Amino acid sequence: MPITTQRLMKACLAAGAATLVLGSAAFAGKKDDTIRFAYEQVPESVDPYFNNVRIGVIMGQLGWDTLIHRDPVTNEYRGQLAKSWKWVDDKTLDFDLREGIKFHNGEEFDADDVVYTFNFVGKPENKVVTQTNVNWIESAEKLGKFQVRVKLKRPFPAAIEYLAGPVIIHPNEYYAKVGPKGMNEKPVGTGPYKIVEHVIGKSIKLAANPDYPAALGKNIPKIKNLEIRFLPDRQTQTAEVMAENLDFIMGVAVDQALGMKAVPHLQVVEGETMRIVFLNFNLQDGSPTPALKDIRVRKAIAHAIPKAAMVKQLVGDKARMINVICFPTQFGCDDTGAPRYAYDPTKARELMKEAGFGGDKKLELDIYAYRERDQTEAMIGALRSIGVTANLKFMQYAAMREQIRTNKVPISHQTWGSFSVNDVSASTPNYFKFHADDMARDPEVRDLLEKGDSSVDPAVRKEAYKKALTMIQEKALAVPLYSLTTHYVANGALKFATYPDEIPRFWEMSWK
Repeated sequence: MPITTQRLMKACLAAGAATLVLGSAAFAGKKDDTIRFAYEQVPESVDPYFNNVRIGVIMGQLGWDTLIHRDPVTNEYRGQLAKSWKWVDDKTLDFDLREGIKFHNGEEFDADDVVYTFNFVGKPENKVVTQTNVNWIESAEKLGKFQVRVKLKRPFPAAIEYLAGPVIIHPNEYYAKVGPKGMNEKPVGTGPYKIVEHVIGKSIKLAANPDYPAALGKNIPKIKNLEIRFLPDRQTQTAEVMAENLDFIMGVAVDQALGMKAVPHLQVVEGETMRIVFLNFNLQDGSPTPALKDIRVRKAIAHAIPKAAMVKQLVGDKARMINVICFPTQFGCDDTGAPRYAYDPTKARELMKEAGFGGDKKLELDIYAYRERDQTEAMIGALRSIGVTANLKFMQYAAMREQIRTNKVPISHQTWGSFSVNDVSASTPNYFKFHADDMARDPEVRDLLEKGDSSVDPAVRKEAYKKALTMIQEKALAVPLYSLTTHYVANGALKFATYPDEIPRFWEMSWK
């Protein structure tokens, strides 16, 4: 697959120019003790329940806390806002909460906050954006000032994972008063950073929470200030970090990252992530491209994608090839027996011919994407070689998601980080269990996933997930591609570690 080296050459030339112009590092961020971070996606909301782009997940960990904490290295669970917990039965969890914790506005943390948060997000009418994170919650009740009982709608053994991830706790009095809109405008949590300013669509300023309790498992940030700017254009991000107007960016394209290694005041680090990449097909009635209902067309597209070459040239050394729609470390992620669709353009052209395409009859369709544009463009080029003309529709995630949910998208180039939840229930069901983003609507797959989600027997869960993942590939409902790595480019004076959950832990960072 020929992938142009033009961008790499530009990056290297820019790096050389920076070396000549900048000379020694000025370390502007270090001077005023501020990390300046840019991200390409604009969150719909800073309230963690009302967005599902990665920056929203990052914000959830910066500004808020959860009942349970999972160590990102050992994967061990321990208490965060909760001191301890126990299963009363298959659908009931009891929590003993920590005392002496305060929200950023001074409101005391207690059982009322947990009860209000759970009862609010558990109601479908309140429209939490990613329902799979909360649709297992039936209700919560107060047993004492620092005791809570949570009832589940069904047996859901993965609940502990979610309670250690996306299910953050809001202050009940403030949230009842301002709601999601007010929480977005002036966020309030218990986390290691306080959000002091949110210019919607442009930037967020945070300051270290000097009263953050060590018992919660994070720490008082070593660097006092954090500024986040939303810069959708990658080239602008690159220029800004090279000009020392930014201290930290992530998700940098491989060719640009290689080029910036030559800049003396920068460091380039590649880190593995749990984020998987795949193509998703629309098989619904009313789909804008009915030809995708033909399994031969879907298999042809799968055979046309040069995954290995894309990983080598566009993704990174630490990426993993995947054969099913989940990340390999997630509980229940098993690709044993699932069909593989090797890169084979000859086979792809034969399948297209069998499906009635070829000669003067060409297939034209749209591919929707919201990030990793270079990867989408590479796939579009590969599809052209088998007689498929794909038009790129590139947009912000919220806009793409709206198009998907109104049945206007034939193929979506998806990435999914599972909210860093290390369980298949956080990945595959989001796209294949009749939720809003399910474009296949296959009842057999749905029922197997439901069995995996709700069984309390780990062996039964694993077998159900394995069958569902295999069936998705047998029916070619999607094309699993690879996991993403993230290339971080940072001020050379900044000390930081990377984690597979794709969450930069700014509260751990320090100046060298």
